[in-house]
Amino acid sequence: MDNMILAVRRYPRPMRAVIGGVMTLVACIHLGVEGLALVRGNPLVERSLVAGLVAALATALGTLPVLLAQRLSARTQDTLFGFGAGVMLSACAFSLVMPGLAAARESLVGAGAWSAGAVVGSAMLLGGLVLFGLERLLPHEHFIKGREGASAQKLRRTWLFVIAITLHNLPEGIAIGISQAGSEGVRANALAIGIAIQDLPEGLVVASALLAAGYRRRFAVLLGVLSGLVEPLGAVAAALAISVSQSLLPWGLGLAAGAMLFVISHEIIPESHRKGHEAYATAGLMVGFVIMMLLDTALA
Repeated sequence: MDNMILAVRRYPRPMRAVIGGVMTLVACIHLGVEGLALVRGNPLVERSLVAGLVAALATALGTLPVLLAQRLSARTQDTLFGFGAGVMLSACAFSLVMPGLAAARESLVGAGAWSAGAVVGSAMLLGGLVLFGLERLLPHEHFIKGREGASAQKLRRTWLFVIAITLHNLPEGIAIGISQAGSEGVRANALAIGIAIQDLPEGLVVASALLAAGYRRRFAVLLGVLSGLVEPLGAVAAALAISVSQSLLPWGLGLAAGAMLFVISHEIIPESHRKGHEAYATAGLMVGFVIMMLLDTALA
């Protein structure tokens, strides 16, 4: 291992970054194969893993235009940010909160609308609080808002972006895994499809933003591709947690909804409104909301 590290260090820094990314990708594929062996026989976890991998693949496909020398205007980026926010907002309402309320009524014998709402509402607040705590605790850097969180003096800027993207994508992965446990197959698949649809432009925006931040084209694409791998990991972790006890289902659905709402309000909408393209971002949000609503209600 030491010899391998010394050999890599002989290359120029950009080449080392590419080699490091490829090694990380190979390691992730290996972990995925090992994970398949572990989850085989658990249908819920298998479905969650597949759905998360589809979302990760959509993110990877979204980065390809950047590899082909395509750049996004600020207005297009903000419109796509709004579209993603709309899909996530609709998913919160129709794919997470509504099934969460139904699950709470079933798991709590004799529970009425107020009791079910209190459980899901408390879980939503907890999900938002967890994301808020992670944002305060972990140093990270947004493409527009800049650095946030704890002191980041010892971390490279690349890792600050990676942490920010992880905080953004993790709730989506958790939502995919929880939805597979809490919704009938068609509705759960509708959520996975909706998130995959919004991951296409999201991958493009992430890679374009990294390119604009001064990273080389191939590295920006590679990092954008790797950012999508957070979602299958989050999906499997959430599915494993729900497999322990179905009584956790309404809490899990509410937690995922609250975490996604936090990301929408705290990250995506402010990012999309900072450059003066609020009208385009709002239009994108409304289109994304309607598309996700149709997927969730028409296919259910």
